[in-house]
Amino acid sequence: MTKVLVIDDEEKLRTLLSKIIGFEGFEVFQASGIKAGLKRLEGADIDVVICDVKLPDGNGVATAKIIKDRYPVVEVILLTAFGNIPDGVQAIKNGAFDYITKGDDNNKIIPLLYKASEKVVLNKRVQQLEKQLGEKHSFDKIIGRSKSILKAVELAQKVAVTDATVLLTGETGTGKEIFAQAIHQGSTRANHNFVAINCSAFSKHLLENELFGHKAGGFTGAARDQKGLFEEAHNGTIFLDEIGEMAPDLQAKILRVLESGEFLRVGDTKPIKVNVRIIAATNRNLEEEIEKEHFRSDLFYRLSVFGIHLPALRERPKDIKLLTEFYVALFASKSNRKPLQLTNEYILALENNSWKGNIRELKNVIERSVILADSGILDLDTLPLELQYRKSDVQLLSAFSLASAEKLHIRKMLNHTGGNKAEAARLLEIGIATLYRKIDEYKL
Repeated sequence: MTKVLVIDDEEKLRTLLSKIIGFEGFEVFQASGIKAGLKRLEGADIDVVICDVKLPDGNGVATAKIIKDRYPVVEVILLTAFGNIPDGVQAIKNGAFDYITKGDDNNKIIPLLYKASEKVVLNKRVQQLEKQLGEKHSFDKIIGRSKSILKAVELAQKVAVTDATVLLTGETGTGKEIFAQAIHQGSTRANHNFVAINCSAFSKHLLENELFGHKAGGFTGAARDQKGLFEEAHNGTIFLDEIGEMAPDLQAKILRVLESGEFLRVGDTKPIKVNVRIIAATNRNLEEEIEKEHFRSDLFYRLSVFGIHLPALRERPKDIKLLTEFYVALFASKSNRKPLQLTNEYILALENNSWKGNIRELKNVIERSVILADSGILDLDTLPLELQYRKSDVQLLSAFSLASAEKLHIRKMLNHTGGNKAEAARLLEIGIATLYRKIDEYKL
């Protein structure tokens, strides 16, 4: 229910207005002056304030600014007995939702209240989404307790509050963009844009256009001016992922931005100045790329002002269980599933995998498992075949007993044939009746 505060020193008018508003289903509070009104705002979650302009202890126009400064989501409607244009203009400048003359308010106040209420709901939703976005990309959301990941987080937190350029290194899928977003969110630029681009996803000319934009007529088909990502990221952060894939002549243009804060749009001669923090990332060894003359040494030194290396997942196996539990809960929630159970065999199989694709690969495997977990249990059967039958998995079953090896082999054949028992029996070179007996015996 929308909460409305009426501030007016005329008790009869205040009471009448409150009754009219209350009949519409709004929850109404009253105050006889500015001081009492501001006090009431501290103690109640007010959505809309209706305030007289001339009050014994202050002016409603000036009060509108105080309210909006303290409570940005609250909307203020001002009432005046003698309206004038300068006051009206100043009221709107101070953030008032509207400014109306008493006498005209009977027909206007209720529709205005509904409009103001709708705006409050929208503003609260935006505020909540911004809060969720901040939480989503905060350092607290980086999962892991191993020394290597905690060290990386510590370094990132220290550099976040500065404006230094950061170079994130590590294998593909180690979470470089998540770190970049957390650094941005922990900086003074958090209220401005975070813009990301994968430099390996574009050809040289397309990448230049994406980064710097173009001038109308700059090339065939360029009918109008277009901003690039550097302009979109003005006062914010730009994340250049896989910068090691960038062409050398384009690297020179990035270097110019780092040195002067200026660049040229494609086809333009007038430089554009921006205030942008650059965070770059690569899975390549840039020092080796410099020796091969694939990467500029001067750009490398400017980018690596503060370097952070993100460890591969196989280097922090103790974090795999934490990551698994997080992604299982995430995918179960997205698919409206009840909480899923994880078997020890399932976790150990994940911990003993090499994870060449790192967290990204683990995430994909878990999403597949959640889809396949019809019984509500994540076990070996929900994993891809190549993860089910590693040597470490065999150790989980009766210390290499013949029965354990047979059980594994039959399960492998059933997975291979998609559950076709006749085909599995043929491949195993046993009778179908024997296969059914084994399935029952091993509870497959």
